[in-house]
Amino acid sequence: MRDDIFILSGDGGLGVFDRFQEEYPDRFRNMGIAEQNTISFAAGLALTGYKVFVYNIIPFVLYRCYEQVRNDICYQELPVVLIGTGSGITYAPMGMSHYSVEDLGVVQTLPNLVTISPMDPVEASAAAVYALNSNKPVYIRLAKRGEPIFCRNDIVDITTPNIARDGVDTAIVFYGSIANEVMVAADQLLAKGIVPLLVSIPTLQPLDSVSILELLANVTQVVCVEEHFVNCGLGSMLARLKSEHSVKWGLSLMGIAPHFIHEIGTTEGLRSSFGISALDIVHTIETLQRG
Repeated sequence: MRDDIFILSGDGGLGVFDRFQEEYPDRFRNMGIAEQNTISFAAGLALTGYKVFVYNIIPFVLYRCYEQVRNDICYQELPVVLIGTGSGITYAPMGMSHYSVEDLGVVQTLPNLVTISPMDPVEASAAAVYALNSNKPVYIRLAKRGEPIFCRNDIVDITTPNIARDGVDTAIVFYGSIANEVMVAADQLLAKGIVPLLVSIPTLQPLDSVSILELLANVTQVVCVEEHFVNCGLGSMLARLKSEHSVKWGLSLMGIAPHFIHEIGTTEGLRSSFGISALDIVHTIETLQRG
């Protein structure tokens, strides 16, 4: 066990760190509902040599304390790891204050912040190893817990795209827990004789453009599916990539239209409302296949 790890919780993750807190009481603090202070405190610890992990739900690890993340951590390139839970509309029953559908737009204004959104426990484990050994600020956005395993093999490099399933002609590009819908859609398409290439892109910043272009070189259509605002997530990054390079694939974006979400319900129900469910993915792919 490394003796430089320090964990800060923002009154969240109750029970998650009980064992660590018992074994290393001098390297854990529940900072309470004081997000801005927590980030500055983390920066101070990092400057003294600690490897700091800050754990909270995304709105409280990135939004409320944006200035401190920007000035205290990213500007100084301190190796602080921000772990945010509740990506997308994971906390659907909690309402708009807990949704995280614009955080990738926020992190794109923070150039030094490596941003990882794992689709399953295998990618999450690789993200943890990367973050532990990184000398840069890292933001890991998680859903909650209990996501199924989709990766076929161990992840060697979390910063590169991961082929979740081989396929031809059409590629579905995604990240994070929307993988649940993508995999269900892929099974339904397979039953209809359609086999799309499934590409998980866990590291969204910096984007591995070279590898993405290589993986998509032989497809004619790319469908980006994300549980995020469509105007500032991975889809918009791919649109910029497409505009900067000569590629033969068309690009279709499936995400959440940018608006304040007043609806409260289940994650699955909201996905259906926003047109990013497995059924919607199947319909989009079939439409593209028909030309």
